[in-house]
Amino acid sequence: QVQLVESGGGLVQAGGSLRLSCAASGRTGSSCVMGWFRQAPGKEREIVAAINWSGGRIYYGGRFTISRDNAKNTVYLQMNSLKPEDTAVYYCAANLGGGLAYAPSSYDYWGQGTQVTVSS
Repeated sequence: QVQLVESGGGLVQAGGSLRLSCAASGRTGSSCVMGWFRQAPGKEREIVAAINWSGGRIYYGGRFTISRDNAKNTVYLQMNSLKPEDTAVYYCAANLGGGLAYAPSSYDYWGQGTQVTVSS
């Protein structure tokens, strides 16, 4: 069992930055891929970025940068130049069994989500 807890969301003005954190507990394993997804109202959940155990970014987030600190079992999402269209609930997820890194169905565990709101 893996538990994921996100933090760092909030309200920010357009052009601003936020850093999200995802603290993982439990047995993730060396093959674990961690991903950040987001879901806006009325839209499907979509991949933002993903990273493997060794820190290799296997899905790039454009303006957003994913990183991980294995010693702390924590994954980060640095979001810069935020736009109103980035407003969504952001979720951290863990993929233990492989599959497509950009597909939500590949992920086995999910956090509760953290709201990011970007005002214009």
